[in-house]
Amino acid sequence: MNFVEGDYAKSKGAKTAGIRPEHLGLSKDSGLWSGTVTVAEHLGADTFLHLDVAGIGPITARAGGEFGASYGDTVFLTPDEAKLHRFDDKGLAIKA
Repeated sequence: MNFVEGDYAKSKGAKTAGIRPEHLGLSKDSGLWSGTVTVAEHLGADTFLHLDVAGIGPITARAGGEFGASYGDTVFLTPDEAKLHRFDDKGLAIKA
């Protein structure tokens, strides 16, 4: 799971927001966050991208099938807010 703090988590009423790699929408054109690919793992059924996202840090994203991205490419990510996990300042889950 990716853990995000700062302004994004605060906007969701949490100290930390958690989002799984498969719950991040990927695009080459637009999204909530933009990141630079540091590693692209093309595994056939899935593509895992490890990205450096400005203001957030390292994020791992998973796309079903082949997502054409390579080291150094800019990729846009949008978290599926219905799948977002929220945690308080003690690390405990915040129930919806």
